[in-house]
Amino acid sequence: MTSEMPTEILQTSPTSPVSPASPTPDPRYRYRKLFCISGVLILMLAAGATAYILTATQLAQTARLLALSGLLALIGSWLFGFGLAGLLPRQIHVLADVAPALPHTSSTLQENLSTLENSLEHAPIALFSIDTTSTPYPVQAMNGNARRLIAPGRAVQPEQLFDLLRTQVVGKRSMILFETEQGLERALLATSSLTTHGNTRLMIALMPVESELQSEAQQAWQKLVHVLTHEIMNSLTPVASLSRTAHDLLEDLKPSLPTDSIKDLTMALDAISRRAHGLAEFVGSYRSLSNVPAAHPERIHLATLFKRLSTLISPAWAQRGGRAEFITEPASLELMIDPAQFEQALINLIKNAEEATSKKASPEVVIRAKLSRGGRLRVEVTDNGPGVPEEFIPHIFTPFFSTKEKGSGIGLAMVQQLIQGNGGTIRYAHVVQGGARFILTV
Repeated sequence: MTSEMPTEILQTSPTSPVSPASPTPDPRYRYRKLFCISGVLILMLAAGATAYILTATQLAQTARLLALSGLLALIGSWLFGFGLAGLLPRQIHVLADVAPALPHTSSTLQENLSTLENSLEHAPIALFSIDTTSTPYPVQAMNGNARRLIAPGRAVQPEQLFDLLRTQVVGKRSMILFETEQGLERALLATSSLTTHGNTRLMIALMPVESELQSEAQQAWQKLVHVLTHEIMNSLTPVASLSRTAHDLLEDLKPSLPTDSIKDLTMALDAISRRAHGLAEFVGSYRSLSNVPAAHPERIHLATLFKRLSTLISPAWAQRGGRAEFITEPASLELMIDPAQFEQALINLIKNAEEATSKKASPEVVIRAKLSRGGRLRVEVTDNGPGVPEEFIPHIFTPFFSTKEKGSGIGLAMVQQLIQGNGGTIRYAHVVQGGARFILTV
C-alpha cells in the first residue's frame, strides 16, 4: 500500500515575510503515531493467526478463519498507512508569484566572488594574514597595498616588519615604527582572529600614518610658536622702550649722581637693552616658522636649478678640501614647485651637511634627483658626516630641537614645513657606509 506525502501550500506577502523556521507540530501527531503502531500490531496478529491455521488444520475447514485473518490484515495495513502518512515530513510550497526564489546560478555566485576579490584588492589599507598553524608563522600579503608596502622601494627589511606583525595581540590597536627607503614610518595596526575549516588565522590591517601625523604635528607647532612669539614680543617691547627711557633720564641726572653710581647704572641699562634686542631677534627667527607664505608652484628645470645652486655652494666646499655634487637622472627632469621655497629647503639641508662634516678632512655632499615609483620626484641629500644618533632621529624635525651647542632648532623644521607646503614629504634614512641622508619626495 502506498500513500502520498501530505503537501501544504504556504502563502506569503511582501509585508509579512516568512522565515524557514520549523513548522508548528500537528496536534494529531500522537494519534497518527498510535494508528501506525496499532496497524503494525494487527498485521502481526493476522499473520500469526494465518500461519497457525495453515499448519494446524485443513484449508477447506478453516475458510472463515482465513477470511477473518485477511480482514484483520486489511485493517492493520490501512491503520499503518494512515499513521505513517501523518508522520512523514511535510513539503512546503511557496507560491512563485508571491515570493519568487532567489537566483543562485553559477554566474551570479561568480560575479559576487569577483566583487569581493576586487574590494579586498583595492581596500585603502594594507591587509596581512598570518597562519598560526605553522611555525614560524608565515605572513601573507592579502591585497595590493600590502604587496606594495613590502615591495622594493618601501620597507627596507620586510622580515623585520613581519616580526612586528607576529607580536600583535588580537583585538588591540597599536602603533609600530618600521624603516622604509624614505625613512622611518609609523603605522596604525588592528588585529582580529578568523577561524575557517578548523584553521585559525590572524588578520592584520596596517595603515601608514606618518604623513598625517607630521602634518598634524606641524600645524600644532605653528600655532604654539605663533602664540609664544606673540606673547614674548609683547613683553619685550616695553622692556626695550623703558631701558632707552631710563638711559635718557640717567644722562639728565649725571651732574647730581656719584661717578660710580652712574657707571653701574649705565652698565645695567646697556645690558638690559642688549639682552632685549638679542631676545627680540631670537624670537623673530622662530616667528618665521609660523609665517611661511603659501607656495606658488611653477614648472622648473631641475638641471638649471642645480647648476645655480652649485655655482653658489660648490666654491665654499672646495675651499675646505671637499666637494658638493649635483646629479639629475635623467637630465631632463622637471618639477612643479615653488622655486624659491624649494631652493631654500635645499640650502638649509646643505648647510646642515656642512656643519655635520666640519671635522672631516674631505667633506662631501651629494644632491641627487631621480624619479621614484609612482612618477614622483625623489631628491636625496647625502653627506659623509657622522650621521644622526639613533635616539635623536624621531625628534630632528621638531622645532627648537637641536643636537648642536649653538643650534636654534629651526633649520630642519623649516625644511619640513617648506616641503610639506608644496605637497611633499621629507624623511631621514640610514646610510650603510655612514653619514646622513635626507630624502625629499615631491
